[in-house]
Amino acid sequence: MKKNLIYSAILSLATTLVALGAAEVVLRVKNSTMKNYDIETWRYAKELKVASPDPELGLEPARNASAILQSVEIRLNEWGLRGGPVRIPSPKRRILFLGGSVVLGWGVPEQDTISVRLQQLLQDEGEDVEVLNGGVANYNAKRYVERFLTQLEGLNPTDIVVQYFLRDAEQLDPVSGNMLLRNSEFALTTWIALSRLANRSDERSPVDYYRDVYREDQPGYLEMKKKLRMLADYAHSRDIRLFLAMTPDVHDLPNYHFGFVHDRMKTIAGELGMRYIDFLPALEKSPPQELWTIPGDLHPNAIAHHLMADALLPVIRLPSGAAAR
Repeated sequence: MKKNLIYSAILSLATTLVALGAAEVVLRVKNSTMKNYDIETWRYAKELKVASPDPELGLEPARNASAILQSVEIRLNEWGLRGGPVRIPSPKRRILFLGGSVVLGWGVPEQDTISVRLQQLLQDEGEDVEVLNGGVANYNAKRYVERFLTQLEGLNPTDIVVQYFLRDAEQLDPVSGNMLLRNSEFALTTWIALSRLANRSDERSPVDYYRDVYREDQPGYLEMKKKLRMLADYAHSRDIRLFLAMTPDVHDLPNYHFGFVHDRMKTIAGELGMRYIDFLPALEKSPPQELWTIPGDLHPNAIAHHLMADALLPVIRLPSGAAAR
């Protein structure tokens, strides 16, 4: 009897492991098209991020690495910035973009990102300029400002563009070190499904959610303001031109509901001495579906990046005869 119980337990365990293994294989084959946003962001964290010694960052970009994600190559240079090597010696003008996945250009070929497009436009006007892409997916304002102040200061930018998005005031959970979630697509898919099921109890609309995020007493909002002030103090003390470019949610531009966030950030930018640019007017003229990377992933695509760069150009262009320092 005891021997039969042991045999049954071993058989059940073996059957379960085979089933889980088969599920893992099926999911990896299914997701090989690179059109599953959740899986591709999981691969991004696995292939292009490393553990950071800074607890505020959790994970930070790898150096000199590349991966094909959502059918687009993302290459990181010696600073962990998207793109090729940083110029040596420095050009007269160096513009650094800070932000999250929108700045990174998730799902957008490198040559079509806002940073590359802006560099081309400025160089066409005869400027000796380099535009660097400091975007990191799944970073909020707290993290990307912290990364600049601790890792990117040595770039000595003449200009910093904070490309701000709605989510940048959210409070992010500490990065998980769960080995199973880092290595199994099946475990990740199951965890995401359970998390979404649990979150259904939150009956707030997206508008109500972001009204809560931007309440004056919210920790994420307070951290965002604190970090932007630190960045502003740093920039002003070194005569660095500082811009805040507000990026809208491109999900429903004809019926845009997040103007209150844009108004709030315009006020904050003014208080901090940051030049404010709103990309909503440049994007709202296009049908939203023409500006998405793929259905289900509403990151701005190459068309949107070009429109944003074109809108930024007259604001960031140096006055005639001005030096870059």
